Amino acid sequence: MQTLVFLLFRLFAALPLRTLHAIGDALGSLGFYLARKDRERIRRNLQIAGLNADDAAVKAVLRETAKGGLELPVAFFRRPEQVAGLFRAAHGWEHIRQAVENGEGLLLITPHIGSYDIAGRYISEQLPFPLTAMYKPPKIKAFDQVMQAGRVRGKGRTAPTNIQGVKQIIKALRAGEATIVLPDHVPDPHEGGEGVWAGFFGKPAYTMTLAGKLAQVKGVKALFFVGERLPAGQGFVLHIEPLQGELNGDKAHDAQVINSNVEYWIKRFPHQYLFAYNRYKHPAGAPEPPLES
Repeated sequence: MQTLVFLLFRLFAALPLRTLHAIGDALGSLGFYLARKDRERIRRNLQIAGLNADDAAVKAVLRETAKGGLELPVAFFRRPEQVAGLFRAAHGWEHIRQAVENGEGLLLITPHIGSYDIAGRYISEQLPFPLTAMYKPPKIKAFDQVMQAGRVRGKGRTAPTNIQGVKQIIKALRAGEATIVLPDHVPDPHEGGEGVWAGFFGKPAYTMTLAGKLAQVKGVKALFFVGERLPAGQGFVLHIEPLQGELNGDKAHDAQVINSNVEYWIKRFPHQYLFAYNRYKHPAGAPEPPLES
């Protein structure tokens, strides 16, 4: 099984990006008719966000989601220079350059928008030090081995999604290295994930506190980034901006600041957000959400 998965990933990694995206468009269009649950969740989440939720918009989200899945082999198995060659521009790289020159640790925050794995690989290879990302293994062991092999190469490192992993991340940041956090992943209290209820497009969403905590580690620079996917397999554009708003150490306040930043990026690239994800779920072990006004 593992050998087969490796072969499939390497096969897809070798395909031209234009071909992968054409396949993604076809799969996404098919999914609109076959994946009713995903289709309706996307529509509902678009509506909550105050965005266009007609059939064309839902299909667009499904197509971009399919492309994202097909890009994983590219991120995991193409050589660094090949990944770098897919980027047409890197807006805001001066923020990273300044942090490196100042010896600051880099907290790189990215929502589930565009190609975050490919963008993370690109950033990792441009840095003069390791980049550590928290990683929750998939349930299928063969996929875990493939994904670990793809992520732990070059300057890439992984840390488990538990207290030991958090300590590893903080140690790396204090050493002036980098880490990536996806702030819109719903934390699991049973796995040590700490969260609070915070507004996300006006609706309570259980939100991790980790991003806010890491952003306040002494000597750390917090930056948001998104790897925008260009149409028709033309490549990607990296966008980097400082975190907007002030963190004060209050968990609920800081989680709201993080969510507001995520909302900003979603509004910029609405069809490339993972709207099929159940962002508003109530994980077992979490407190009851506040009543909506």
